[in-house]
Amino acid sequence: MNEQFADLGAVTLCYETFGDPADPAMLLIMGLGTQMVAWREDFCRQLVDRGFFVIRFDNRDSGRSTSMKGRPATLRQLVTKRVKKPPYTLGEMADDAIGLLDHLGIQQAHVVGASMGGMIAQHIAMRYPGRVLSLASIMSTTGGRFVGQPRMAVVPLFLSTPSGGEDEYIERSVKLFRLVGSKRLFDEEYVREGAKLSWERGLNMAGTGRQLAAITADGNRSKRLARIKAPTLVVHGKDDRLVAPSGGKATARAIPGARLLMLDDMGHDLPRAIWPRLIDAIVENAHRSADKGVVASAT
Repeated sequence: MNEQFADLGAVTLCYETFGDPADPAMLLIMGLGTQMVAWREDFCRQLVDRGFFVIRFDNRDSGRSTSMKGRPATLRQLVTKRVKKPPYTLGEMADDAIGLLDHLGIQQAHVVGASMGGMIAQHIAMRYPGRVLSLASIMSTTGGRFVGQPRMAVVPLFLSTPSGGEDEYIERSVKLFRLVGSKRLFDEEYVREGAKLSWERGLNMAGTGRQLAAITADGNRSKRLARIKAPTLVVHGKDDRLVAPSGGKATARAIPGARLLMLDDMGHDLPRAIWPRLIDAIVENAHRSADKGVVASAT
C-alpha cells in the first residue's frame, strides 16, 4: 500500500491513489465502520485499466483517518430514529470527500459509494453538483423509514463489539458476512483476508457508533435527492439483508433519470464474482457524463 494523508483542518484523511492523475478521477467511498481496503486493490486496478484515476480513502472515524470525539448512537436512538445532535453529519463527511479532491487538485470526479458511502456520495451530488461527473450509489438507501430496513435477525450481530483479539475479530467478520453477504457467492478466504487487513490497520468501534448517529440523524433524503443532476446508477442486491432492496429501488425513484441495476446473487457485500458486472455498470454510467457533454477539468 502507498498510503498518504490529507490534512483538511479538523480532519486528516488517509487515502491511496491508483493510475494516472491525467485520467478522469473516480472517488470510491466505503460504508459504515468499513475501511478503504474493502475497495480491494484488484478492484481499483481494474477501474484503472478502464481509464480512470482511482482514489480510495478512510472516512473520518475509520481506519487511519481521524478518530473523532462524541458519543456513539445508542440502541434506543437507533430504534426510535431520534438523534438530535450527532457528533457530525453525513453532510460533513461529504465535505471531507470534497476536501480530499481539493487536496489532490481535482475539480470533478465520478463518485462511487457503497452502503453509508452511497449516502455520502448522494450528499456530494446534492451539495456539490458541479464537482460530480457521475454518481453510483451501491447497496444504499434514501433514509426513508419504510425502505431499506434491515432484517431484525442481523441487527444484534451487526451492532456487537468484539472484545478479544485478531482471531475473534476475523471469526466475527466471517459470521457477519455469512449472515448479510452474498450467500451463493460467499468466499470465506476473501472475507478473512479483508478482516485481517482491517485489523492490522486498526479498528475504531466507537467511530462506527458515531457514524451510525450521523446516518440516523440525516433522516429521509428522498425530496433532496430530486436535486441530483449527475448521471446516476443505483445498484442493489436482491439478497441484501442489511439494507433491504426497497432502499435501492426508492433511491432510483428519487433521483431523476437514475438507472437501477438489481443483482440476483448479491447481498450486502462486494464479492469478486460480481465485480465484472459491477465494474461494467459503473464504467457505462461514467460514460453517460461524456454523452451529456460534461467535461472533467483541473482546479
